[in-house]
Amino acid sequence: MSRKEQKNYFEILKRYERKFEPKETEMYKILVMRNKDDEDLDKLAMDKLRLLYEKYHVNRERKNYDHLFKKPEENSENQ
Repeated sequence: MSRKEQKNYFEILKRYERKFEPKETEMYKILVMRNKDDEDLDKLAMDKLRLLYEKYHVNRERKNYDHLFKKPEENSENQ
């Protein structure tokens, strides 16, 4: 895992930090401290980080705004 990808995961997960469960918060804080020490995360730590990323960022509910950008349908009859 490259340092750039690791940094990207932390930047994205920062937004979801308040939604973490207590156990996830504790694990995340440890990972953040290791990241601040410029330490590359091992495979197990990266797997935990990826799990948080998939749980909170990838699988989040996305709002659909398509109805706001569609043109109003006109009657097919010409009046």
